[in-house]
Amino acid sequence: MSGIRVLLADDQALLRHSLAMIINNESDLAVVGEAGDGAHAVARARTTRPDVILMDVRMPHLDGIEATRRICTDPALSTARVLVLSMFELDEYVYDALRAGASGFLLKDARPEELIEAIRRTHLGESLFAPSILIRLVAHYVAAPRPDRPTSALRRLTGREVEVLTLIGGGLSNDEIATALAISVKTVKTHITHLMAKLAVRDRAQLVIAAFDAGLVRPRTR
Repeated sequence: MSGIRVLLADDQALLRHSLAMIINNESDLAVVGEAGDGAHAVARARTTRPDVILMDVRMPHLDGIEATRRICTDPALSTARVLVLSMFELDEYVYDALRAGASGFLLKDARPEELIEAIRRTHLGESLFAPSILIRLVAHYVAAPRPDRPTSALRRLTGREVEVLTLIGGGLSNDEIATALAISVKTVKTHITHLMAKLAVRDRAQLVIAAFDAGLVRPRTR
């Protein structure tokens, strides 16, 4: 099957049905499986080998956080990315999901077009967060005392790398960064690879935090 393979994990059958209709309506997306609890989600991920897993947090038998952890630590599922969907934006859910290896966190009240974009961006390797969650996430990390704040590391960045980091902090996708700076997407990806190495971070979510931590961007108020 060509296109982006999606697994749905949610204990509400009606919601899974609605999500499947939205996703399957896109020519480049296809739902390859469904699961009603975390344990089933892990099992279905191993049999269907999805590219993106939409994971609910509160599920019976095994919650979405632990299911995410098991999927993200399974070498056989190294290419699968988890996008957590929840009705709640409670801080502990966000932090636990990130620690478990999730690539993003989206609220269930997101519009269908936002969901589709989130799936595509997650598949491309971009961390994605609902705006309200991103602001709170960044505020938490910026406020937390740490001896290894990355501000001094910014001195090792080139001017263009600082520009890319600033735009990442603003929530722009690779395509949007390429357009803003009049460079190719391939060049953007190269800059991101260099940024991760120089700032000693593991993913795009931590680059966002580094941008805020260094004062390159500021949380927006509602």
